[in-house]
Amino acid sequence: MKLMVVGGGGREHAIIKKLKENPAVETVFALPGNGGMTGDCTPVAIAATDIDKIVAFALEQKIDYAVVAPDDPLVLGCVDALEAKGISCFGPRANAAIIEGSKVFSKNLMQKYGIPTAKYAVFSDMEEALCYLETAPLPTVIKADGLALGKGVIIAQTKADAQDAVRAMMEQKKFGKSGDQVVIEEFLEGPEVSVLAFTDGTCVKPMISSMDHKRALDGDKGLNTGGMGTIAPNPYYTKEIADRCMKEIFLPTIDAMNKEGRTFKGCLYFGLMITKDGPKVIEYNCRFGDPETQVVVPLLQSDLLTIMQATTNGTLADTDVAFSDQSACCVIMASNGYPLAYEKGFELTIPAAVKDSVYVAGAVRKDGRLLTNGGRVLGVTATADTLKDAVDAAYKKVETIHFDNAFYRRDIGQRALAAKEG
Repeated sequence: MKLMVVGGGGREHAIIKKLKENPAVETVFALPGNGGMTGDCTPVAIAATDIDKIVAFALEQKIDYAVVAPDDPLVLGCVDALEAKGISCFGPRANAAIIEGSKVFSKNLMQKYGIPTAKYAVFSDMEEALCYLETAPLPTVIKADGLALGKGVIIAQTKADAQDAVRAMMEQKKFGKSGDQVVIEEFLEGPEVSVLAFTDGTCVKPMISSMDHKRALDGDKGLNTGGMGTIAPNPYYTKEIADRCMKEIFLPTIDAMNKEGRTFKGCLYFGLMITKDGPKVIEYNCRFGDPETQVVVPLLQSDLLTIMQATTNGTLADTDVAFSDQSACCVIMASNGYPLAYEKGFELTIPAAVKDSVYVAGAVRKDGRLLTNGGRVLGVTATADTLKDAVDAAYKKVETIHFDNAFYRRDIGQRALAAKEG
């Protein structure tokens, strides 16, 4: 089979490595991929958002199956465009991808169908939003309506910070049209859990839970990033919580999307908070999370391609989705200065002994050398029988990888280990 994976980061690298385990897979193209993926696939210099060129390439290469991984092309209708030309795809169509593409849509959906989430208000007029903040309880959460590279959410501790966030989104257009509307939301407290789930629009099969570490610095300090590391499973996600989520959140969400005429097929990501009142939805994503994928997929024992095809064909209920009982830890190695300004172009050395468990996100090949080319450069994953062993093994691998200007958090997994001991 000839496969095509749309996207170019660590998430896509993890997906590609897993897809290649199926003996039927002969060729995998990554659009655009990156220089660190060569050997696992063939990177093709077509942007993930260039839908016309993606479709043309798929037809030219006679692609058997396509996986559209990032949010932007999904929201732009990449799956719709490929399916219109007879190419089978993993991922939701645009009318379902709106569950991530518009926070206003997702919040209104949850309110309409009684899916537990934070209280909220929506504003398209900046002055009305600023007026609302005069009496809003603190801290408060400000969200840009549309996609914003994972950076469109501000937790404001003071009224001034909240007002600055609204102005940045609505007046200064920090996130472009994504800030035309904002959601101002109640601040929830409790441990966060990420749960990715396969769905064919009827059946839902959750993957193993995970815990992201979004802040740049140790101790959950510093700026919010796209994620500095993950562990799985998440110790806060007990069987009792999982059962409640299936009954109160997962199935009701799929049912709500069907009732709205927006059947969701693919991977639906549930960003959850376990509050004193039970689990609530913080956010939906219409795709695999990054870097959650880098710990969840290595623990998958069933064949990924078979599962993906089942979501497309509506046969997920009859398809095996099994995960290992082990634990996994992924440590992100980033460029110093990320998520703000950082330098690129440093030579990247990855020993052969750890290459299989490294997922490259930001690298380019020039004159036979692999160079850094992004903020988050790569993720290093280890699996083991215990979480502590997985954490220790991941950091041992990190120590063998080198590039100038590298930085990474040294406490990935510590919060989860403390929770397990408690």
